[in-house]
Order: sequence, then structure tokens, then C-alpha cells
Amino acid sequence: MGFLDNLKAKLGPAKEKVGELAQQHGGRIDQGLEKAARTVDEKTKGKYSDKIESGAQKAKDAVERLAHKNEGGTPPAS
Repeated sequence: MGFLDNLKAKLGPAKEKVGELAQQHGGRIDQGLEKAARTVDEKTKGKYSDKIESGAQKAKDAVERLAHKNEGGTPPAS
């Protein structure tokens, strides 16, 4: 077994746990991402609003995918 195979085998349970947490706390994670995005946008005085909004949305989509992957379904199309 190679190094990457060993790493994947060891990270498998962690990936499952992350999926479970995303499923259980998805709403709180989304709120945290929104708050972080607002804070960064305020600190940069709106200079990077589009990029911040895009990044926050991508992070929310990733959390949603993790939650749906864990429950065995496919996430809804955005």
C-alpha cells in the first residue's frame, strides 16, 4: 500500500465525521460563513464584495454537498 492509500484509509473516518457535523449543524455553519463574509467585507470597505460573496457561496455549497453526501442523497441543483 502506498503513502496516499494509507492517508486515504486514515482520513476516511474523519471525512464521515465532517459529513455528519455538516448535516447536523449546516444552518449554524452558514450563519458563521455569512458573518465572516460581512466582517471581511466591512474591513475591506466593500472593495472585494463580489469575490467575498462568491467565496462564501462556494463554501456554503461545499458544506451542503458534504451534508447530502453523508445522508446518501444527491444535493439539489443550484
